[in-house]
Amino acid sequence: MKVGVIGNGGREHALCFSLKNSEKIKQIYCFPGNAGTNKIATNVDINLENFEKLKDFIIENKIDIVVVGPERPLVDGIVDYLEKFNIKVFGPNKIASQLEGSKIFTKKICDKYKIPTAKFGIFSDTNKTLLFLKSCNFPIVVKADGLAAGKGVYICENFIDASKAVEEIFNGKFGKAENVLIEEFLNGEEMSFFIISDGQSYKIFGTAQDHKRVSEGDKGKNTGGMGAYSPSRLESRELNQKIIEKIIEPTLAGLKDLNCEYKGFLYAGLMIVKGEPFLIEYNVRMGDPECQTLLPKLKTDFSIILKKCIEQKLSEINIEWYNDKSICIVLCSNGYPDAYKNNFELDLKKLDIKKNQFIFHAGTKTNNDKILSNGGRVLNVVSRSNSFKSARDSSLKLLNKINWEHGFYRKDIGYKVIKE
Repeated sequence: MKVGVIGNGGREHALCFSLKNSEKIKQIYCFPGNAGTNKIATNVDINLENFEKLKDFIIENKIDIVVVGPERPLVDGIVDYLEKFNIKVFGPNKIASQLEGSKIFTKKICDKYKIPTAKFGIFSDTNKTLLFLKSCNFPIVVKADGLAAGKGVYICENFIDASKAVEEIFNGKFGKAENVLIEEFLNGEEMSFFIISDGQSYKIFGTAQDHKRVSEGDKGKNTGGMGAYSPSRLESRELNQKIIEKIIEPTLAGLKDLNCEYKGFLYAGLMIVKGEPFLIEYNVRMGDPECQTLLPKLKTDFSIILKKCIEQKLSEINIEWYNDKSICIVLCSNGYPDAYKNNFELDLKKLDIKKNQFIFHAGTKTNNDKILSNGGRVLNVVSRSNSFKSARDSSLKLLNKINWEHGFYRKDIGYKVIKE
């Protein structure tokens, strides 16, 4: 079987890695890929906005299944486009992708189907928003409506912070903004909850927790993710049942009422308040870096799971996992999430990668057999172990050996689940 993976980050390297471990996979293509995928797949440098060129390559090379990693092509309708040419795609269509593409679309589904979420208001101009904010109790959450690469959420402690956030959003910091979302602040603990769905049935695909803030102790600016661990310390059979009954199933039912079957990964970002789940947001793909912590724990052949999903036969298989802990630490370029420089060499040849240690490339490229940095988040260093502490120690040892002077990383990933 030939598989194509769309994307160029750590998530896509992890997807390629899981597929490479399958005896059923003959060839992997990655569009456009990075220095890591280059070692296990054929990188194909095609602009992801050029759906026609992608389609032509997929047909010419007889690729059996296409897996879409990032959110932007999904929101732009790549699944609908490719399916018109009878190409088998793993990922949700354009309507379903609005769960991530528009926070307001999701909030309206929550409202209609009584899905627990923060109280909210939708505003379409700066003056009306600021007038509303003057009557709010702080802290409060201000969100850009569209895609913002994980950075369009502001937790504001006062009116000055909130008004600055509103002005940045309406001034186009995250692209053209017609609406802004104002939410009450929920005081609880976050949790990432994943399912995989074939449109007819679904299965739970693990839990995780990521660290969005750039600095240790979860302080500083929001990023795309500085690290993650799996499973979430909150996971329990009772909580899983509440999430399924109160959040996941009503959402899938809401989409079905729009004549839309959900196919692919669905990632619910949750806030758990006194044992009760509230939906913060949906992502219509695997999280990054949560994907990098989850896939190394997967025991079942990933290619079989994908094939069953495409055939709408997911209910026929049992997904099995290794029963241990996983931690991912992200190595970033100095300056991230603000301005940073690219094209610094990374020497990974000296590393002795042990069993249950993994390095997934995020922002890298190859030049004359050298690996160069090519993004804000550069490498994902992942370890599996019987405890979170030993998993983190294992990843930190690898990062210490890499000793990259042009980058930084958080040493406290998983601090809430690790007793020092």
